[in-house]
Amino acid sequence: MTTPPNQPATITFDDFTRVQLRVGRVVEAGDHPNADKLLVLKVDLGDEQRTICAGIKGHYTPDQLVGRNIIVVANLAPRMMRGVESQGMLLAASNSDHSRVIVLTTAESIEPGSRVS
Repeated sequence: MTTPPNQPATITFDDFTRVQLRVGRVVEAGDHPNADKLLVLKVDLGDEQRTICAGIKGHYTPDQLVGRNIIVVANLAPRMMRGVESQGMLLAASNSDHSRVIVLTTAESIEPGSRVS
């Protein structure tokens, strides 16, 4: 079976289980020093804190994020983003032209580090 054009390839259940999604609580947020669209977040994952760069500036201010629970891909390899190491990725939904970006959060409070499945 071939994948139709503009459709992502399907993955197996085993592929999906390799992605570790966890709840993180944003404890600090600020502008990235070398990028116009990135915010730098300090995120509490329960047993550790990590720095995550996110391309959500213009949709959120740092003050709107501090204290929020977000959903984080916790086992993504670190990546340098304009001179700052990002140690994970937050999940967000957006419309087709990216004029609207919504950070995924929990409906109720839960401990940082909780697994998402």
